[in-house]
Amino acid sequence: MKKTVTTIDSNSPISRVAADFQTEETGASGLTEKPILFFDGVCGLCNSSVDFAMARDRQARLYYAPLQGETARELLSEQDLASVDTVVFRTVDGARCYRRSAAVVRLLWLLGFPWNLYGWLLWCIPLPIRNLGYRLIASVRYRLFGKHETCRMPTPEERARILP
Repeated sequence: MKKTVTTIDSNSPISRVAADFQTEETGASGLTEKPILFFDGVCGLCNSSVDFAMARDRQARLYYAPLQGETARELLSEQDLASVDTVVFRTVDGARCYRRSAAVVRLLWLLGFPWNLYGWLLWCIPLPIRNLGYRLIASVRYRLFGKHETCRMPTPEERARILP
C-alpha cells in the first residue's frame, strides 16, 4: 500500500513538530500517517471528549490538535479557524475535513467496537438533524461544561498524540 506524504515547509513550526513524529518503518512524518481531530482547546466539553477518545484509542490511530494552535493554523482553512464551535476531523491525506456531527461519526468509527456501532447509529440520522443537535449542544457548551483561560497542556503520556 502506497502512502501519500504531504510536504510541509521546512521553516514552518509544524516541520519542527513533525520531526518528533518520525517513524522507523517509513521515515515519513507521523503527521501524514494518522488523521487529526481538531477541537476547541478552551472548551470543557471538547477537552473531556478528547480525554474520552484518547482513553479508547489504545492503538493511537489519531492525533489531536486545538483549533487555536499552530497545527490548525497551518493545515485548516480560515473558515475552520474562525468557527471554534465545531470539531474538525482531517483525514490522513488531508483530502477531506469533516465537521460537526460528521466528525463525531468518523471519530466513533475509528475508536472500534463498541463505539463504532454508536457511530453507525448516529450516521443513520440524517445530517441536517444530526447537525441541529450538534449546534444546540455547541451553543450552550461553555455554560454547561465551562471555558478555560488557555488550551490544555498535554501530560507526558499525551505529548506524542497532541499536536501544538
